[in-house]
This record gives sequence, C-alpha cells and structure tokens, in this order.
Amino acid sequence: MTVTAQNGDGWIGRAMARREDAALLTGRGQFVDDIPAPGALFAAFVRCPAARQRVVTLDLAPCLSVPGVVAAFDAGGLGLTQGTSVNPLLPLGPVRPGMALASGTVLAAGEALAVVLAETQAAAIEGAEAAVVETEDIPAGDPALPDPTPFTLGAWQDGPPPPDPCAVHAVEVTIGQALVAPMALEPRAALAAPDGDGGGLTVWLALQTPHRAREDLARILGLPGERVRVIAPDVGGAFGGKASLSPEDIAVAAAALRLGRPVRWTATRSEEFLAATLGRGMRSEGRLTLDASGRMLRLAARHAVPFGAWTPHSAHAPARNAARILPGPYAVPAVDVALTGRSHPIAAVNIYRGAGRPEAAMLLERLADRAARAAGLDPLDLRLRNLRGPGDAWETPGGAVIDRVDPTGLLRRLEGAADYRARRAGLAARRAAGEVAGLGLALYVEPCGQGWESASVTLLPGGRFRLATGASAQGQGRATAFAQIAADGLGCHPDRIEVAAGDTAAIATGIGALASRSTAIGGAAVVAACERLRAQVAVALPGLQDWDGIAAALADRPDLTRAEAVWTAEAEAWAAGAVLAEAVIDPETGAVAITRIDWAEDAGRAVNPMLVEGQLIGGAAQGLGTALMEAMAHDPAGQVMTGSLMDYAVPRAADIPPIRIHACPTPGRANPMGVKGVGEAGCIGVPAAILNAVMDALPPGTPDLPLPLTPLRVWRALTGGPA
Repeated sequence: MTVTAQNGDGWIGRAMARREDAALLTGRGQFVDDIPAPGALFAAFVRCPAARQRVVTLDLAPCLSVPGVVAAFDAGGLGLTQGTSVNPLLPLGPVRPGMALASGTVLAAGEALAVVLAETQAAAIEGAEAAVVETEDIPAGDPALPDPTPFTLGAWQDGPPPPDPCAVHAVEVTIGQALVAPMALEPRAALAAPDGDGGGLTVWLALQTPHRAREDLARILGLPGERVRVIAPDVGGAFGGKASLSPEDIAVAAAALRLGRPVRWTATRSEEFLAATLGRGMRSEGRLTLDASGRMLRLAARHAVPFGAWTPHSAHAPARNAARILPGPYAVPAVDVALTGRSHPIAAVNIYRGAGRPEAAMLLERLADRAARAAGLDPLDLRLRNLRGPGDAWETPGGAVIDRVDPTGLLRRLEGAADYRARRAGLAARRAAGEVAGLGLALYVEPCGQGWESASVTLLPGGRFRLATGASAQGQGRATAFAQIAADGLGCHPDRIEVAAGDTAAIATGIGALASRSTAIGGAAVVAACERLRAQVAVALPGLQDWDGIAAALADRPDLTRAEAVWTAEAEAWAAGAVLAEAVIDPETGAVAITRIDWAEDAGRAVNPMLVEGQLIGGAAQGLGTALMEAMAHDPAGQVMTGSLMDYAVPRAADIPPIRIHACPTPGRANPMGVKGVGEAGCIGVPAAILNAVMDALPPGTPDLPLPLTPLRVWRALTGGPA
C-alpha cells in the first residue's frame, strides 16, 4: 500500500498550528478551573503555621459553624494509610511519601493538616481560617525529626587513581544555587467527581503524568485501577512542578469519595509559594587539574542535594542527572563524582526544568573558565583543546552513553556566528572606557529521556484519524507536533488528525511529559502505531490507496481500523549546545543586563521549527531568571520569606535580551525520526553562560558568587564587600 503525503517532503519540519493548540493562544483553552461540575464543593486547606512542629490541638468544630461549610476532615478523618510513590533512581536515603494530610509531626510550614469543604470558595476559605490549631516546637535532635546529617546517594569513579604526575594547574570552584519556584502560569488544580454508582472516580488534574497519577490514586484510595480515570486537560505550564501527585490532589479525591459529590480546588499563588514543590538548591564543588598545555587530566565533583518535607516521585532525578552527565562534552581521563543528600524542613524539592543538567553544566563551565585563566588561554581555545569531536560516542562514569553530538562543531559554529574573536578583542577598549562588561561561554549535553511510550491511531469515517498518545501536554504545542508526525507516517494532511492526550481513558497506558522525552519517545510511538495501521490495511486492501475509500471499505472492521504501539527506546537521545552571553554591569548599582545571547543548538531533526524556537526561548527566559533573580528564601525556623510576587522576582519581557539561535542539527540514532529533546535546553546552557559572563566582567580573582546574581551581590563583588 502506498499513500503519498500532500507535500512531497512530508509534514515534519513544516510550521503549522493544530486547532487544539491554537485554542490556547486565542483564549479558548479549558483548564481544570474551567471544567463545569454542577454541585461541586470547594476545598480549602488548614495549614501548619510553622516548621518542625508537633500538633497539640486541631479543632475543626469551628469550621463547621461557618455558613456553607459541609464537612471538614483531618488525616484521621480521611483514613488513608498510604502516600505517593517514589522512583528508586538512587540509594534512597530517608523517604517520606506525600500523604494527603499531615498529622502528629509536621516538618515544613504550610503542610496541610485538614481540608474544609463548602458550597462556595469563600465559605471554604473562611472555614479553614476558623480552625483552631495549636502546635509546639520539636527540639533539634528529637527522633521525630529527620536526621540533618548528610547521607550518601552515590559515588562514581573512572580512570587512573591520583596523583597526576603531569598536573601543572589545578582550579577549584563552588557553585551555590538558590531554591526556586517552578512558577507555572496556572497553579496546581484538582477536580474529583465520583461515578454515579459510587464505585469509581474521575479526576481532572493540572499535571504531567496522568497514568502515574491514576496508579497512585487507585492504590492510595483502595480502588481498582480501572475505576479511576485521570484527565489532564489544558495545562498552563508545569516545568516539573506538576510531575506527579501532590498531597492536595489526594485529599480532594478522597473527600469526593467520602461525600459522594464533586470536589474542586485551585491553589492560590500564596499556596504555591508555601507548599508546592521547589527546584534547584544544589551546592556543587569541583576541582580540575590540567597539564602544561591546558589538557584536562582529572575532574573531582561533589554535589550536595537538598530534600524537603516529603519525597516526590522524581525527587532523586536531579541528583542522578547532575552526577551521571559528568564530564559532559569534555574528554577527561579521570573522573570522581560523589553525591550527598540532606533533609531540610521546607517544602518538597523535586525536578525543575533541566533536573540536574543545569547543575552539571554550570560546574563544568565555571571550571573551564577558571582553567583557561590558569593556563593563560582564551576560554574558547581551552574548550576546543578538550572537547569531544564529531562521531565520538562515550560512556560517563555514571553509566550514561553520550552519542551523536558534536560539541566541537557546535563551538566552532558559535565562534563564527557570534563573531567571538572580534567581540573578545573589543572588550579591552570597552573596559578602558569604563564599561564593566564580560563574555561568557557554556557548553552542555543533555539526555532526552529513557524508557517507553504508547500511542494508538484509529481510522474514522471520511478518512479522518484519531491519534491517542500516552504523552501529555502543558502548552508545548504537542498536538501540533504529533499531528505532523502522524500525517507524515500516514500520508495525509495534518488537518485530518485529531489528537487526544492527557486522558487515561483515551489510551490504556502511558508515561507523560518528563525529561524532554515526549517527541523523541512519544513521537516514535506515534510512528510505530501509524506504520502498524498502514501494514494491516495494506494486507486487507492491497490495491486501495485513498484513505476515504479505505475508511468506507473497512467501516465494519474495527479490528483493522485501529492500531496500537508501545515503543521502547533502546538508547537515550542526546541534545547539545554552545551558548555565548554578554553581560554589562552597572557599577553604581551592581545591576546586570544581559545584552545578547548567541546559541548554537543541536536538537536533532526539527518536527516543527517554530515550536523548537519557542521552547528554546522560553527555557532561556527561565534560565535567565535562575541566574539573575529567582530565589526562595526561608528564615532559620523554616518560614517562607518569599510568599508572593512582591518578594520573588521572575523575568519580565524587558529582561529578555536578543537571542540569536543557530541551528546545527545532528540527527539522533535513538529513534526513527532522528529527533532529540529541546524543552529544557535553555535552563541548562544559558545560566552557565550568564554566570561566566558576569564573572568575566568582575575583577580577576573575584570569588565564586552564589546564584542568583542579584545587584547587591554583584555590587559587593565590585567594591570588595562580602558576597
């Protein structure tokens, strides 16, 4: 059977937008808070007022006296004994599953102690405020508290043991990253509705992993998996903060089952700052030795990883990635990496866009800049002397096999496209004129997901198709990309394809959107499903080539008009890039302006260049925020000091510099399309380049500055004060 696409080159690479994605851009999206639910109760949470507390009194009787309040439950009232699952990516150390409601010992301020249900949102909030909560401090050393002593998460070594007889230079860096808030435009939200017979539940959640959420909810609530349906409708951003169930999601679902009525909750921005998962916060130390010619000899790296009050499903992914990527794009003969974790009385720390990749890149790139200064080399030349070449495939001590990237080619492309040599030479004149300016380079490699994903494609009457995917979407344009992939595989126009995602009833199983994997793995499952459909139709109707005629001929053969596929990646796809940032510092205030970013990127074959560019620029904006302004602050007692956007700075349009993207695609071998991930790249390469640019602008010998590079910290570095 041969069906020819309507354009000779297929639809991959064409710029277009599906109606499902266009609806979001025109204000016609339907988010969890938009879902109609007649008779729904509103949930509000009673939260612990401080960290490291023992609950002495929790009296919910005053809540019930508020007009409109229907019920109030504490942990005992909900009666749940299980919490969220944890992915054992590393030796786990202490694990505290997320429970619907906390009881007894509470580690973090803002943990939910009770849920109040009312006919209106205002009544629910008033009812929660009426609860009587008395707590007492738990003294340090009490066995009820997690041990604050660091615990080992893993260690990896490769290469000859020390000492290095050829070592001439040794440089060290310390990188302190602030905890940050994922800061999606849409806060977390949940709506749970019991089935009419009371035996099951449909739950709408703003999250990335519907099938995992279904499995967790079924287990926690004691329901058969087939009795729980989870739907992630339009989701207004996630960035890892909605990677899996939160305690509030569980409480909403449990309350709906108990009361036999729909229950809904949408977090306020204050609740997000107080109780949503956090990202980053790692402290990294590195030591790099070099020979007389500037060749890297040995890398030693230590990552200290923070953990919060409970352990989300993917909590260990940042630590694992930060370790297993090293030494990244560099050829280093000996590597020694160690990970430690430590518990803190704060909200849970989880994956956030990049999930350990930014930490690895920043450590390597600061070491590379310091090494260049020690060896008397230009930062670009030092890198060229040590980068892997085209065609190389190598395994890191952490077991990652990096393949089909060309770091040297990327840096050479950046060198020319950004006019690096001339700009570097021009810095001397600018500085002589009093300008405080610097250039910063950074390279990165990033893994783009492991494992499997599912897809199904169904031929509908009139030659249309319904494509269902186990991947999910949070605003990335997933429907557009998957429709293009399916159109290419089926030989039809993308307008003939409707895409169903984020619904556990649409497809039996799936993973969701994590780790820049959706196109590389989810898209490959789409290709496999389309190939299977074409093959089975070709056997039944070998001479027919028109989808309209095929649909009519097989109208009574549903066994032939639907095909499913689960595609498992045999290897990881790896993306890569090289970034050059220019920073100008106001010497009077220490304020940093990033005036230009050049970026040579390899995201493999682009399904839709417009979507790729959008993901790159969006990631760069978040990377800039991490580098210059974003930081969650807690006082010594664990209280959140950045509880609103009056205290927590995020990038605005005026903060984003011109970004010049230079595509250098190397088709990957890990999937049949040659695609790689792109969604997290900006958070990986851009912050490291910005940090190097600022440090390049500061006086030689300036100690490493922690992130974010606030005006006060930079001004103190300029004037000789403490960081």
